[in-house]
Amino acid sequence: MAELQITKNNFEEEIKNSGVPVLLDFWASWCGPCQMLSPVIREVAEEYQGRAKIGKVNVDEEPELASMFGIASIPTCVIMKNGKVMNTSVGYRPKEQIAALLDQEL
Repeated sequence: MAELQITKNNFEEEIKNSGVPVLLDFWASWCGPCQMLSPVIREVAEEYQGRAKIGKVNVDEEPELASMFGIASIPTCVIMKNGKVMNTSVGYRPKEQIAALLDQEL
């Protein structure tokens, strides 16, 4: 399962009501660090398949979601569990750090 493209239309179903922890990657196509983080997020999505959901939120296409989470800088990764924000990471992070954030919620 690849990363899910999260929009305001599928947020409730995919994220808020998820039975597993969720990592949301807030990004934009023009953001260099976001492009560096993208393959890391893809690897995490493959490794955590079935144990966590990995979603990508394009801040240019989904300004309401970015605003709802108070996103001021990108990339920002938000870890959620049971519909609540558990942790946030701003900026590029290596895969080990992203995985460690998710592991705390598994």
